[in-house]
Amino acid sequence: MERILVAGVTGAGKSTLAHSVSSRLGLPYHEMDALYFNGPGWATNSQLTEDVSRLTAEPRWIIDSLGYPEVRDLLWDRADTVIWLDYSKRVIMPRVLRRSFRRTVTREVLFGGNRETWTGWLSREHPAWWAWSQHGARRREVEHRVHDPRFAPLDTLRFGHPNDTAAWLASL
Repeated sequence: MERILVAGVTGAGKSTLAHSVSSRLGLPYHEMDALYFNGPGWATNSQLTEDVSRLTAEPRWIIDSLGYPEVRDLLWDRADTVIWLDYSKRVIMPRVLRRSFRRTVTREVLFGGNRETWTGWLSREHPAWWAWSQHGARRREVEHRVHDPRFAPLDTLRFGHPNDTAAWLASL
């Protein structure tokens, strides 16, 4: 486990787990959303592919993402391990709602200096809406990839419940 992707739907805890694994294994941690969103108004990074290519050319790293479409194959080609947080909506939704509520109330600064806002809750792009509407599609995408012969060399750790993930993390 030297080049790790932590995959799962919005709100699964990818960033939290990636940060913990990074600390335990001494791997450089890269937050995909921080690479993707790089300016006010949720502006996106026009050099995302180049940045991700440079980071994943390194021998050791952990990234918390299935991967944005433009870098998804690059990430999966260069990883040696996928940690899949395959949690149900019943687990995901309370987490994403609590996180978004906290971020909105505290006006926490996020990627590119952006913040979640009360009006943002009405958008289909809001994390709560996104987690609900994309849960099945994201799960199917990861399922497809872990069974794709191109990615057969990857070690895949699939966790269906946070308790399973916590037990595995404790064993590291």
